[in-house]
Amino acid sequence: MQITSKLPEVGLTIFTTMSKMAIEYQAINLGQGFPDFNTDPKLQAFVSKAMAEGFNQYPYMAGVAELRNVIGEKVESLYGRHYNIDSEITVTSGATEAIMAIVLASVGTGDEVIVLEPCYDCYLPAIKLAGAKAVCIPMLVPTQERRTFQVDWDKVKSKVTTKTRMLIINFPHNPTGAVMSKDDLDQLELLVQNTNIMILSDEVYEHIIFDGVSHLSVATRPALAERSFVVSSFGKTTHTTGWKIGYVCAPKDMTVELRKVHQFMVFTVPSVLQHGLAAYTKDPSTYLDLPAFYQKKRDRLADGLAKTRFNVLPSPGTFFLLADYSAISDVSEAEFSIWLTKEHGVTVIPVSAFYAVPDAAESNHKIVRFCFAKTEETLDRAIERLLKI
Repeated sequence: MQITSKLPEVGLTIFTTMSKMAIEYQAINLGQGFPDFNTDPKLQAFVSKAMAEGFNQYPYMAGVAELRNVIGEKVESLYGRHYNIDSEITVTSGATEAIMAIVLASVGTGDEVIVLEPCYDCYLPAIKLAGAKAVCIPMLVPTQERRTFQVDWDKVKSKVTTKTRMLIINFPHNPTGAVMSKDDLDQLELLVQNTNIMILSDEVYEHIIFDGVSHLSVATRPALAERSFVVSSFGKTTHTTGWKIGYVCAPKDMTVELRKVHQFMVFTVPSVLQHGLAAYTKDPSTYLDLPAFYQKKRDRLADGLAKTRFNVLPSPGTFFLLADYSAISDVSEAEFSIWLTKEHGVTVIPVSAFYAVPDAAESNHKIVRFCFAKTEETLDRAIERLLKI
């Protein structure tokens, strides 16, 4: 039987492809964004306790009340925004399901959704499945004077039309590590005021931000919070990417529509994991200590790469670091990533894969993404191999 594909341009993701190659060539996988170390034994114990106590059946569709309460307290403490745990906080099957549900609930045929590139790979398929049109706007690429990617707000403003229904942002930003500044929030407020534009703010790396900088959530600005879906992830904060537990904070009327889609996508998410996370996350140190934990890993990789032929770019946030390889090769980012895996046993991700049209990105930069959510041993072994290039 033949199916007319709704996503004809989509195949295996670059993450799946490169991870498969890493296994095939026995390479050190610094490509796909997952830790190669286990989660806290305390969290494991809380989950086991919840299982033993019988929390193994369907929980409430919107999420276990204890977990939503912990989320609400955390968000209010950090960002000053109160979300009603009954009507404005929803636990989801990871951030990706949250994003898909939000887009399907919020936009449709004739709507336009502004996306900043490079971007996480689920945004564009979600928009297409919803019947809307993605308007992709490239971020300003690094220069000698400006070492990180930045939003070109003038260009974003120029692309706003009467059809613009949503703007998707992601800070700290995957794959570039860029973080939101006060000026960015000011520009965003000006952009959406007196419009019907909603914001999907992907903040899954909110607690992985460095050098003493605080994360600036859109939830800190009332004018933005009232029109925003704020997405976060326990997978990133508890080193449990395989558990797929995320959540969304949004105003009541927006949450009503989100939950309509969420309940028919997954209905709810594992009860035992929610109870375990609720008990564990009551202790704020479980997320407040993450910046120091990951900054050591960032600095270890950055210091090591500085001794190689790579040109390391700053990583203000996330557990990713970018490096320019133009001193090593002039081949495309995809070709370079494959070559690095095959010939030197280290797997990375081409930044061009985060663009709707990868070939167009190639003319702007020759940059690959490294993940440093790895043990010290893993990072050291990778650096040892890269020093030989």
